[in-house]
Amino acid sequence: MDDHRSCLLSRRTVLLAGGAIFGSAFLPKSAHASRDRDPRLVVLVLRGALDGLATVGPTGDPDYLNLHGPLALRRDGPNAGLALNDFFVLNPGLSQFGRMFHEKRAAVIHAVATSYRERSHFDGQDILESGFPQPGRTASGWLNRVIEVLPKGEQTKPTKGLALGAVAPLIMRGSAPVVGWAPTNLPGASDDLVMRLLSLYQANDPALAKIFEQARDVEKLTNRVRGQVPGGGEIMMMRQAAEGAARLIAADDGPRIAALAFDGWDTHANEGGPTGRLAHLLSGLDGVFHAFETGLGAAWRDTVVVAITEFGRTAKINGTTGTDHGTGTVALLAGGAVQGGRVMTDWPGLAMNALHEKRDLRPTTDLRAVLKGILADHLGLSDASLTEKIFPGSLGVKPMQGLIAV
Repeated sequence: MDDHRSCLLSRRTVLLAGGAIFGSAFLPKSAHASRDRDPRLVVLVLRGALDGLATVGPTGDPDYLNLHGPLALRRDGPNAGLALNDFFVLNPGLSQFGRMFHEKRAAVIHAVATSYRERSHFDGQDILESGFPQPGRTASGWLNRVIEVLPKGEQTKPTKGLALGAVAPLIMRGSAPVVGWAPTNLPGASDDLVMRLLSLYQANDPALAKIFEQARDVEKLTNRVRGQVPGGGEIMMMRQAAEGAARLIAADDGPRIAALAFDGWDTHANEGGPTGRLAHLLSGLDGVFHAFETGLGAAWRDTVVVAITEFGRTAKINGTTGTDHGTGTVALLAGGAVQGGRVMTDWPGLAMNALHEKRDLRPTTDLRAVLKGILADHLGLSDASLTEKIFPGSLGVKPMQGLIAV
């Protein structure tokens, strides 16, 4: 049951855009006594608000092309999207994810959002990572609290979090201990920042300026040898972070829960659709999914990787060929433990009277339902823990069923 109606859900930093990468923890070797499992969970936080309509395009909706214009995906022609079913197509930047989808190891939840209905990145990310229904309520994150409620009798190691990067994000902060690790190669600064620094050094320290200029030239040469294009550093960083995390998570005595945070998804101008800035970022995300698949080896069988963002973007494009802050978006799931091959949504439609505030994709699925479903069926967390500890104030949000393969 793959189409948009038969799979309906009940309405129920490192420098610049390369992204900061964070987190993980030890899990019980077997979360479910009925099967010998060693579950892993990876949460990808996409900061800046992902355009879900240009990531998974509802080409079967008659209002889609008119609203999303040149950013809309198409089923055929140049730069065609990857067909998921007869209603939705996938951005061509996500080719590996598309393969996993058709292998039934990836799934899409569309028209999804947190409980937040404003458009502040700061507040939206706070709610996304804290797990509380309002911003500013706590200094801990829901994934750190997951570590706290794991059944202590089943843990094989002291519960630890692992933060990859300079600073742990809110999602992994809390009373559960967290240790830090960072990739050795950081993404480069923008050309504008480099020139500003060079001008400053030239004015105040010519000798240092000369060294800085030589280092810049070496970096440019290295990028050419590696075949990179402008902006490629952030994509390389995403993949390197995922590869490093996968090595740690795959180890027999390694961590079992991870959170990686990537910046740069705020596409107000020149967003592109099947090509351009967004497709470039999505290709980096695609590389992250693939890096975990290959890097985890046999552990991929018991892994769920979920990509989430603070809110979506407007259904109608703006005057700078981009999209503004919106509401509904997508969540992407991949992994050997995912019951995949499905786009799950209670599709609200894109007619003007169906849009949220006549501008946004209206959310019909609470993101907490998705996360609760994963945590319950993949990690074995109880309803009480999910409602009282992980996502306080979510009593009416029931865990989504059927996300995990059994």
